[in-house]
Amino acid sequence: MNMTSDNTARLLIDASYLLVAFLFIMGLKQMSSPVTAKRGILWAGAGMVIATAVSFAYPGMSNYILILAAIGVGSAIAWVTGKRVAMTDMPQMIALYNGMGGGAAAAIGAVELFSGEVHDTVALTLAVVGSVIGCVSFSGSLIAFGKLQGLIKKSYRFGGQQFFNILLVLGIIACGALVAMGGASTAITSTLFGLALLLGLTMTLPIGGADMPVVISLYNALTGLAVAFEGFVLQNAAMIIAGTVVGSAGTLLTQLMAKAMNRSLGNVLFSGFGDTGGATSTQAVTGSMKAIEANDVGVMMAFAQKVIVVPGYGMAVAQAQHKVWELTQLLQDRSVTVKFAIHPVAGRMPGHMNVLLAEAGVPYDIIADIDEINAEFETADVALIIGANDVVNPVARTDKSSPIYGMPILNADKAKNVIVIKRGQGAGFSGIENALFYLDNTRMLYGDGQAAVAQLIHSVKALG
Repeated sequence: MNMTSDNTARLLIDASYLLVAFLFIMGLKQMSSPVTAKRGILWAGAGMVIATAVSFAYPGMSNYILILAAIGVGSAIAWVTGKRVAMTDMPQMIALYNGMGGGAAAAIGAVELFSGEVHDTVALTLAVVGSVIGCVSFSGSLIAFGKLQGLIKKSYRFGGQQFFNILLVLGIIACGALVAMGGASTAITSTLFGLALLLGLTMTLPIGGADMPVVISLYNALTGLAVAFEGFVLQNAAMIIAGTVVGSAGTLLTQLMAKAMNRSLGNVLFSGFGDTGGATSTQAVTGSMKAIEANDVGVMMAFAQKVIVVPGYGMAVAQAQHKVWELTQLLQDRSVTVKFAIHPVAGRMPGHMNVLLAEAGVPYDIIADIDEINAEFETADVALIIGANDVVNPVARTDKSSPIYGMPILNADKAKNVIVIKRGQGAGFSGIENALFYLDNTRMLYGDGQAAVAQLIHSVKALG
């Protein structure tokens, strides 16, 4: 009777996991478009709810009170922080939550390895690999969070750092092999986890803030892989499916982000580019920045035929996206064509600008990526740059000594007039001087992004 009951339960679980797989895959598919992204999140979320509920039906399950308590506490924390976090802080929240996923996978591996109940060599090997990847993702994501939050204000490097990292990897491989062969002591297993956590720190600390979008994407992929490996150990199909989907999507996104910067993943991880003030270039920037008043910009835009807005992290910091949309509507009422140009690495995480513009209500059909919009800058009367820097820097085309040489950029400099809203005359997040600011067709509108756009709105309204 019990055997029949167990078999029935497993059949129901397997059928439910098939539904979960469908919801995860379809949810991810819909997340690829801003139009259907919200629906995709709901579908994937429904899949996760089903997978969690079905887990309670596993034969031999126990500790229901502890499980429910953990789910309740975790859900409450996530709900409160998700509601309170500002849109500008979304990248660091994603980095933090991604790290929690890696840490959870590592914790599952720790339970399996320290319990001594797993004896199969394949299962032990997968548990080791999942634990190591989870630890690296956990500690690395915490450093990424610290950098984005401003808690860690510089990159830390020391002589022989790469050699030290190689020694850490060799130590992890040695300890991991001993654990996978079975019979490893608690000390060796603890050393394995300690070395993996340390590797995440030493890998991420030298990486500059300008590379954080790629790093976040990479650690997202690692978290997915860690979950998938631990799913094999537990023979849990939902974990395998979810981890594989997240891992593959994160890997593809990481490749796309690196390609958008015209750099290899190895260059991102080991070059140290992106450390503020650390980038250098042999090509001198000539000329001077020329200021302009908001009233003059308002008149220029009001009587333009086409305006292309290039948002960057400065728009996010100033929380100016709602004002930008209000300005856009005013210009559209005057029959001005307005489009938004999005660079893949604008902001501090993949899709950062798209999220901000969607929050403000900007229609998706006037938001274009770099390939769609670049040819249009030559016919634009005004290119309005709000907080973007490296993604519009022309030295990426001309200066072979520049760290961003070869990176595809938005051709904002080819517009008839370029208006840059900027707080001051300092270099951007990567520390590279922007030659765009010194061009003859560029004017600088100094001030806070939201306040500056508000002045533009007032100027356009004054024209009637």
